[in-house]
Amino acid sequence: MKKFTLHEGLLMPLDRANVDTDFIIPKQFLKSIKRSGFGVNLFDEHRYLDKGEPGADNSRRPLNPEFVLNQARYQGASILLARENFGCGSSREHAPWALDDYGFRVILAPSFADIFFNNCFKNGVLPIVLDKKKIEELFESVAAQEGYSMTVDLPAQLLRLPDGSTTPFEVDSFRKHCLLQGLDDIGITLEDAGEIRRFEDGWRADAPWYFAAK
Repeated sequence: MKKFTLHEGLLMPLDRANVDTDFIIPKQFLKSIKRSGFGVNLFDEHRYLDKGEPGADNSRRPLNPEFVLNQARYQGASILLARENFGCGSSREHAPWALDDYGFRVILAPSFADIFFNNCFKNGVLPIVLDKKKIEELFESVAAQEGYSMTVDLPAQLLRLPDGSTTPFEVDSFRKHCLLQGLDDIGITLEDAGEIRRFEDGWRADAPWYFAAK
């Protein structure tokens, strides 16, 4: 998993509440468990004008010019600005995979669905909860200023805005540690690899009869 410390990026607004995981990555793309290759199908049903299918040549598909992801001013965006209850619906981990594979490292919203929120941290995406007033201010700023970017400072837990102001945010200390170190669940386990190895070696020494029977 990629480490997360400081991230400077362009904001893209998705002005819709209750965005579910099927909106983020439709069900027909859930057959793969590679974690990569999902970015081209992020928001597929709204991003393209035709129906997407696994294995299709997405470069030849007609884009929906009205959908925000396709607008020129938001190309290269890596911070997603969203409304309440983002990531609701089924618990598919493919949703944060698709967001990360496209290039989104941060999601700002007033609230998230619990499972999606947890899955983001496990896949190197930082979901930040801000109050509705601040989210509304950001939507207004992004609409008014093309190229609206900010810096997300995870160590300091601050958003650094273009006007020089800062906005603090909360993040669980353990999740913060994992993001700063680039640790997913496997990485967390491997931090204790030495102790695990010593336990296994001791077990083999204390119970050779058990391993001989295998």
